[in-house]
Amino acid sequence: MAKRNHLKETRADKAFDVFNVIFATLCLLIILYPVIIVLSSSFSDAKALMAGKVWFLPVKPTVAGYYAVLRHKQVWTGMYNSVIYTVVGTVVSMIVTVMAAYPLSRKDFTIGGLISLLFAFTMWFSGGLIPTYLLVKNLGLFNSRWSLIIPSAMSVWNMIIIRTYFQTNVAGEILESAKLDGCDDFRYLLQIAVPLAKPSLAVIALYYMVAYWNVFMSAYLYIQDQRLYPIQIVLREILLLGQVDELNATNAMEESQARLMSELLKYSLVIVASLPMVLIYPMVQKYFVKGIMIGSVKG
Repeated sequence: MAKRNHLKETRADKAFDVFNVIFATLCLLIILYPVIIVLSSSFSDAKALMAGKVWFLPVKPTVAGYYAVLRHKQVWTGMYNSVIYTVVGTVVSMIVTVMAAYPLSRKDFTIGGLISLLFAFTMWFSGGLIPTYLLVKNLGLFNSRWSLIIPSAMSVWNMIIIRTYFQTNVAGEILESAKLDGCDDFRYLLQIAVPLAKPSLAVIALYYMVAYWNVFMSAYLYIQDQRLYPIQIVLREILLLGQVDELNATNAMEESQARLMSELLKYSLVIVASLPMVLIYPMVQKYFVKGIMIGSVKG
């Protein structure tokens, strides 16, 4: 058996590897440290926070901040609304995006290039804030759940990603074989193209989920009914309420307590708002590194 040839690493190669490890570690620490600080601060005593004593681990651990956040009934209403917006919005967005991306990926769609250009035009020039607001209001979507879903139902960038994935990873021979077997376009899309594009679709679905979960400006503009507030607006209201309590304090003791609680709430609110997406990410993470085509073409 012939011996395998192994390239000998030079000192420059080893030095480069060491540099990459050190650089990657520094980048990790820079990104991770603020997250650790926020998490530790959310479990720390309010007085320790005000004194600037929290640097890494919680100081005088307490769950007072989380108790103060979760005891608000509106927080649970906001979480429920955000789940509705995220689930329904993601489903609607994925359907619209796939239905737009698939025809544009087909070589036999003669005007696909023109339509793609029109889609791309909306990325360069938007309608503007005021015209969009008036459009939502005139369509009767104002102060309804659909005002946060329909206007942002499709991201052109996400559509381009899925279209490109269809073009490069779903072989044309599969379509030809499917047509010979009597498969129509809609059945081919659902039973062949979509399953083969599962890695790309999972990533795009995560993008949509994060966008809908973090929706703030649209809710701030279009939603006035507190019963429809997403969690981001609810958390803002709680922070403002804490500031109002601080301003309305009748003595120094009440003002001090209000300031301490307001400081503690900031960190607890960040964790409460971020936790659902943090828990969902590991379920989709495997698709970020899975880019190969699933399946094969029969000869």
